[in-house]
Amino acid sequence: MDVPETVRTALADRPVEGAVCLDAGAGVGNTTAGLLDAGARRVYTVTNDREHAEAVQERVGVAHRDRVVTVEGDLRETPLADDSVDLVAVHALFNVVPTAAFADIAAELTRVAKPGSHLVVDDYDPLPAEAAMRDLFAVENAAAELSGGESALTFYPAAMVRRCFTGEGWTFDGERTLLDPVPWTEDHVSAHADVAREAARTLPPKLADPLTAEIEATARAIGSESAGRMYSLAFRLPDEVGSG
Repeated sequence: MDVPETVRTALADRPVEGAVCLDAGAGVGNTTAGLLDAGARRVYTVTNDREHAEAVQERVGVAHRDRVVTVEGDLRETPLADDSVDLVAVHALFNVVPTAAFADIAAELTRVAKPGSHLVVDDYDPLPAEAAMRDLFAVENAAAELSGGESALTFYPAAMVRRCFTGEGWTFDGERTLLDPVPWTEDHVSAHADVAREAARTLPPKLADPLTAEIEATARAIGSESAGRMYSLAFRLPDEVGSG
């Protein structure tokens, strides 16, 4: 299976071979593919998106299906037992997690992890002020807030994510840069513009029309851009409660 280089790099020094792993917020299965390729014994993929769950199953195919359990569920109530996984991988999830849900998800990922287990969190630092993509994300968030009352995107600094998980009892094990700058391609711009348009369509015309015009103009002006940083944070739980 094709595995993105960012996923390979993030997992490169983690003890994946023979491990029971959780791919939290599995997306289209990039991290599941990376975990399987690195020798995971079993991968639980948890997502609240039906299309993503189906994409993961298609991605792993018949050859690996006995090693993958795909679960549709909310990570705030992760459908796994306490102390049940050796490694938790969270790849590009938290940027689509509302602030109010972050701590609950972090607590649940900690609950399902065995003593001595490993955690890898990959995500994006907030974009620099001069990045044009910030304008598109701002319009996307405005449309999402007006439509459903929640932002579509929140970019959490690496330092904040680190503090959150060390507060849950994890020991920080290292940070690396996966991409700097991040290449926001025309496909990325188009995908985010589509999300913003979809949210705008639910609004009354007096709100939808100017928002849609701004979405179109902003996407055209960007085209593509390289900006910002994608980071990877590694953690480990103590082997026993109270140990260092």
